[in-house]
Amino acid sequence: MEKLDGKSLDLVKTNIEALKQLFPEVVTEGKIDFNKLKLVLGEEIETRNEKYEFTWHGKTQAMKLAQTPSTGTLRPDKASSKNWEKTENLYIEGDNLEVLKLLQKSYFGKIKMIYIDPPYNTGKDFVYKDDFRDNIKNYKEITQQTTKANTETNGRYHTDWLNMMYPRLKLARNLLREDGVIFISIDDNEVTNLKKICDEIFGEPNFIAQITVLCNPKGRSQDKYFATNHEYILVYSKNNLEQGYFSIQKDEEQIVNDYPEQDGQGRYRLIELRNTHREFGKHNRKNLFYPIYVNPVTSEISLEYKDGYNIKVEPIWDDGYEGCWTWDKSKALKDIHLLVARKTNKDKWKIYRKNYANGATKMLKTIFLDKSFYTEKGQAVFSSLFSTKSKLFPSPKSVGLIAQLLLTATQNDDIVLDFFSGSATTAHAVMQLNAEDGGSRKFIMVQLPEKTDETSDAYKAGYKNICEIGKERIRRAGEKIVQETGKTDLDIGFKVFKLDSSNIKEWDPDFDNLEQTLFDLQNNIKEDRTKEDLLYEILLKIGLPLTVPIEEIDCRGKTIYNVAYGSVLVCLEDEIDLDLVQEMLKHRSEHMPPKVIFKESGFMSDAVKTNALQTLKKHGITDVRSV
Repeated sequence: MEKLDGKSLDLVKTNIEALKQLFPEVVTEGKIDFNKLKLVLGEEIETRNEKYEFTWHGKTQAMKLAQTPSTGTLRPDKASSKNWEKTENLYIEGDNLEVLKLLQKSYFGKIKMIYIDPPYNTGKDFVYKDDFRDNIKNYKEITQQTTKANTETNGRYHTDWLNMMYPRLKLARNLLREDGVIFISIDDNEVTNLKKICDEIFGEPNFIAQITVLCNPKGRSQDKYFATNHEYILVYSKNNLEQGYFSIQKDEEQIVNDYPEQDGQGRYRLIELRNTHREFGKHNRKNLFYPIYVNPVTSEISLEYKDGYNIKVEPIWDDGYEGCWTWDKSKALKDIHLLVARKTNKDKWKIYRKNYANGATKMLKTIFLDKSFYTEKGQAVFSSLFSTKSKLFPSPKSVGLIAQLLLTATQNDDIVLDFFSGSATTAHAVMQLNAEDGGSRKFIMVQLPEKTDETSDAYKAGYKNICEIGKERIRRAGEKIVQETGKTDLDIGFKVFKLDSSNIKEWDPDFDNLEQTLFDLQNNIKEDRTKEDLLYEILLKIGLPLTVPIEEIDCRGKTIYNVAYGSVLVCLEDEIDLDLVQEMLKHRSEHMPPKVIFKESGFMSDAVKTNALQTLKKHGITDVRSV
């Protein structure tokens, strides 16, 4: 029976495995041979001492921090949740660095859009330092005190901000889908540094736009020289976008200019079928290297050599490098009607694929001037929800602004993440847009429970930290949307989880009292934790979403958790016997062998444990684990 690892996804190990898959020839006795890797990559390796790079004090540690697994967990808080049993939305209280690590297995490559409004580092907002050795302990200490601003007198003013942002953006990229997009609000103070780290993390080719937002038409009167009345939103994609990843819409003139050709299906442009990235080629993408045959008279294409199709075209570069296509042969055969052959000026042939305009009608401009995007609109909507003129939260973003971004980048049931959620404007915008277009988008909000100042309006109104404001805003906004639209089927709930240390005792012996330590470890679950706490830690560690359906089955007073319709069966009870194991078998999935998870010390005896494993094996269940 395999023991569950208490850590989040090991990103270093994952990256090494990916490298081995890409370049199997560089693996020697299970290790990466760096010299071979350099040979394979050829001229793509920078060997000069002087080169273009962006660096600062602590960057190396920031990179390591993003790769260090978290040993924490997320504990469910049903009391402050809404519609726990039905909702697919999440509100997570905790340090977003640790939370992003914990979400890696369950949400890797599943988020369509990320929006964040991080600290602008103006000298007044809060930027705290992470602890490389024990960030969970660091987080707990920080949340017990009033947070302090990163003032301009700090000798490492920009450095501290960069060290905070870099690992979080690195982890956020992993969570994005291949067609995912991130929007980041920022102002002049750090926009240059933010763009540089985003160019590095997401890649310069994946920069989409720098939007200028008119957020304050009057301008800031306290500014020294010019009354600043704008902010920015940086937009990056996970990968180099093709048209269609965004639901950006174009007008007729733009369609004609960008899609110059036309056939019976509409206007289109041509994109070369050969992969333009030289790191991919025949040597590591053999299934993407094959000949395509062209009829030089009709320019028609065939995947087989036959009469009339006597021009052989392969994805070979002008210098002889054997590249590869972006489609494999089965995809090319299926969509051969989209492939076009064109003769070049060098009397050679190239293969292209048609990319249609998809009937779009409008395109966003990079300057946002609409009044609905003003910060004062965001403040007015927020204040109306709380029926107060007091500033419970400073300068909340406009719901209209976030809704516009959602409309641009998401559809139907996409997942949206905001890990600097503040007053939870993003959650409000998701619910509002779902009500307007019938979508079922889900949100994940993450916020540090930063204490409110005791002299603030928020504290006087009873909100002791920012999370209390955000959760209450979602409750009120959801109810108001339902009241105004009459749509009672909207998901306006949210499950609350709170960051904490693991539910499982660490192997940290007290050598002065070793006997007591060994006795305590007979039950390795912490005394103040519930079975449900442990259940959700298990879901995170095996990579299941926190909103996965869970059925609680009572068997003679003991609980069996049926997760995801029998794909995972969990029993965290003591005194487990074979009857309980037989009951678990009744609820297994009909479509696949389930994972079965027990508490390590839960069996009545070692003999029962052995018989239980044999019983499960007889029924084809071999993935059995313990905590």
